Amino acid sequence: MPHIPVHPSAEKRHRQSLKRAERNRVVRTRARTLAKTAAETIASSSDEAAAKEALKQATKVLYKAISSGTMHRNTVRRKVARLSARLHRKFSKKA
Repeated sequence: MPHIPVHPSAEKRHRQSLKRAERNRVVRTRARTLAKTAAETIASSSDEAAAKEALKQATKVLYKAISSGTMHRNTVRRKVARLSARLHRKFSKKA
């Protein structure tokens, strides 16, 4: 059975938590989707510019998720590092 607030202040806090949870869900979903899209673009594309642009878009949204408090900074940094490593491995100039 879900928690049912009794006091007016508890009711307000519950409303606020529902709003924040929905906002966080939207931000998190968008960030994950763009990270996945960037990974697919890097893997499938032979165009370095398109892959870099996809990484740039994903990085921008992921770092905004940190600043809004939706995602943890280490999680985002790990995702960005892995995406960047994929990009550099694929498009680095062979010596």
